[in-house]
Amino acid sequence: MKLYVQDIESMDKRYRTNFVNSLPGFKSANLIGTISHSGIPNLAIFSSVIHVGASPALMGMLFRPVSVPRHTYQNIKHNGLFTINHISDYMYKRAHLTAARYPDDISEFEAVGLTPEYSDSFDAPYVREASVKIGLKLVEEQEIHSNKTIFAIGQIEEVILPDNIILEDGVIDLQKVRTITISSLNSYHKTELIERLPYAKPEI
Repeated sequence: MKLYVQDIESMDKRYRTNFVNSLPGFKSANLIGTISHSGIPNLAIFSSVIHVGASPALMGMLFRPVSVPRHTYQNIKHNGLFTINHISDYMYKRAHLTAARYPDDISEFEAVGLTPEYSDSFDAPYVREASVKIGLKLVEEQEIHSNKTIFAIGQIEEVILPDNIILEDGVIDLQKVRTITISSLNSYHKTELIERLPYAKPEI
């Protein structure tokens, strides 16, 4: 099978969304925690979080166009802080429910049965049930002109995670904390390590 741009554009809207969204393969599964201007903790599932750089330590995520209210984006713009929380296999069903459109005066934490947790030094809510939690400060955003999405970049301010999951070389053992992945918009997957290979060098 070979599909061309006209084939993709002619697809039913929902079918096309599922198809294109699943093309990149497995993606990260994270809950983004923010707090509204009125102090209500907000929680939303994202599959667009990526590593941007290690020095300084930066992570980014993509927001759909803000032509309609985007509570997570609005909250980040309000106080400049947000948290990234890994989704594990024991919480994915509750995490998935945060994708629903709740009114801005309703906390998704309470609605789906997850627990907001605050650090003494960071004014945005973490997810207590998550094993890996990252607190970030917004430092930059860029509009993708092709479709008006927004790429927001945060600098890592603090990380909270179990003591025994960092390997000798600094890699985090994600299987030990049962971090899962997403494909398409609503398919959740466990992972299995195949092998850790040495740093690649030219074989010449």
